[in-house]
Amino acid sequence: QVQLVESGGGLVQAGGSLRLSCAPSGSIFSINAMGWYRQAPGEQRELVARITSGGSINYADSVKGRFTISRDNAKNTVYLQMNSLKPEDTAVYYCNVWGAGIGYWGQGTQVTVSS
Repeated sequence: QVQLVESGGGLVQAGGSLRLSCAPSGSIFSINAMGWYRQAPGEQRELVARITSGGSINYADSVKGRFTISRDNAKNTVYLQMNSLKPEDTAVYYCNVWGAGIGYWGQGTQVTVSS
């Protein structure tokens, strides 16, 4: 069973930066897209950023200009660089990978931004 291993979450002050990374523990064939979602307490999980195998990128409006998603195809690793963090960015961040019609989720990493 392939798992997604996330790292990089933590506590940061408003205006600070964090970098999340996610890599699969094994092989995932025919990866179509990799991305990050987040879920704040009492809220639904929402898309933060997504990058397809063709290089197309989508961002949530709330993070445009502050977050940057990238991927290392050789390592099947996806990154999320988060700058100018705000308290409203506080949430559990989940990595998501789609490959060969199968969706994989990471266990989630907590990001807390203090004011």
